[in-house]
Amino acid sequence: MKNTDLIKLNESSSGTLMEVLGIEYTEVGEDYICGTMPVDNRTHQPMGIMHGGASAALIETLGSIGSHLLIDSATEFSSGLDLNINHLRAVRSGTVTGKAQIVHKGKTTHVWQVNITNEEGKLVSTGRLTVFVGKK
Repeated sequence: MKNTDLIKLNESSSGTLMEVLGIEYTEVGEDYICGTMPVDNRTHQPMGIMHGGASAALIETLGSIGSHLLIDSATEFSSGLDLNINHLRAVRSGTVTGKAQIVHKGKTTHVWQVNITNEEGKLVSTGRLTVFVGKK
């Protein structure tokens, strides 16, 4: 994962939900991946705060691409299996940052812990994504 080309990774989002929501990958490490998402009209709910579904999309995006980077995509595929989120703080504007860290890398499942923080570094949402890994 560590040597992933962020430019190519972000280009792969063209024409997808990630592009619509403005999600960008910003950092890849040995066991984690980070990304940002703007909080604006694309990600708001009617009360003018970030929609929980937008948080879910960021969490699932980071964990899913993290699993994709860990598997041999020529012989394996990965797919989100379960997502659990707690929303802790409202955000009205700016940018949020998600950091997905793998907590379990099994043969058939990966589990990711994903924290979303606001521009002040305060925790906004926290989630756990389980990803299924199968043979093609």
